[in-house]
Amino acid sequence: MEKFVYLFHEGNGNMKGLLGGKGANLAEMTRIGLPVPYGFTISTQACNAFYEASKTIPAIVEIQTLEALERLEEKMGKKLGDPQNPLLVSVRSGSVFSMPGMMDTILNLGMNDETVVGMANLTNNPRFAYDSYRRFIQMFSNVVLNIDTYFFEQLLEEIREEKGYSSDPEMSAEDWKEVIIGYKGIVKKHTRKSFPQDPKEQLFLAIHAVFNSWNNQRAIVYRRLNKIADHLGTAVNIQSMVFGNMGNDSGTGVAFTRNPSTGEHVLYGEYLINAQGEDVVAGIRTPQPIATLKDEMPGVYKQFTDTCKKLESHYEEMQDIEFTVERGKLFILQTRHGKRTAQAAIRIAVEMVEEGIID
Repeated sequence: MEKFVYLFHEGNGNMKGLLGGKGANLAEMTRIGLPVPYGFTISTQACNAFYEASKTIPAIVEIQTLEALERLEEKMGKKLGDPQNPLLVSVRSGSVFSMPGMMDTILNLGMNDETVVGMANLTNNPRFAYDSYRRFIQMFSNVVLNIDTYFFEQLLEEIREEKGYSSDPEMSAEDWKEVIIGYKGIVKKHTRKSFPQDPKEQLFLAIHAVFNSWNNQRAIVYRRLNKIADHLGTAVNIQSMVFGNMGNDSGTGVAFTRNPSTGEHVLYGEYLINAQGEDVVAGIRTPQPIATLKDEMPGVYKQFTDTCKKLESHYEEMQDIEFTVERGKLFILQTRHGKRTAQAAIRIAVEMVEEGIID
């Protein structure tokens, strides 16, 4: 029986062809003992099987996905769709080569009208729970149901103005509930269906969307321009969620292990307290330079610098890292070789030799 689904600990960094770049990296980081939120990867071969089955997910892939999900639930002590103790996951595409035009990330999958109440009770933070739910509806509707983000943003802006707020963090749980009702209305209007409430249905719709995005117009054009073979397919990474928006002991950020423009051996990057991943990139709030994390969360900063050292010596290369802090606990979401200027490249190479990282 062909294996289509790999738990993170079953893979490694050399399995790029099968697990995609992101999946192989997550497997490798898990293998060397970094704090990676646990999950599994559906292989690039499953993507090819999807197209062979005229764009349907083959039964065998479905069965193996549900088995992997059970293992994930056991490990996390949570269940997808459990109203009392819900597991939430992110779904990301991951082709062998990094490609723009592939499907965007979906966060907080598993949220519905019941699990949002469970999250509010569990975290004792209803505002956080309803904020996470409205983010999920917006992302899922855009990526999977093909509804333009503009409609959601417009509604959110109208509600914010009406209440006299200037930014999202001012919104209360009750405000977010109002936004959610509006968001569901947008979905109903555009798809003539209600927003899907069954988390397993949400999951397979998301997997379907990732596979589908392998052959969208942008991806096809990019492959043609960069001479990337069409038969490679994309993997799907399903990973348990960690939350940077749980309060002031949480946050999210991106960092290079060295300065990418000068090559200087200092951490270079930025983070936001009480935020989720897309907030850093969206430019709604101004992030803090990574150095100030030392004062805000000294323990986390120390753990982060140790992790950076470990990653550099393992990959023998400067790294570009995405991380999240959930209630004072550090998680590494992604690492890749960092892009740099020519000047920085020379300095980094020379200093890495001096430090004994490379010969």
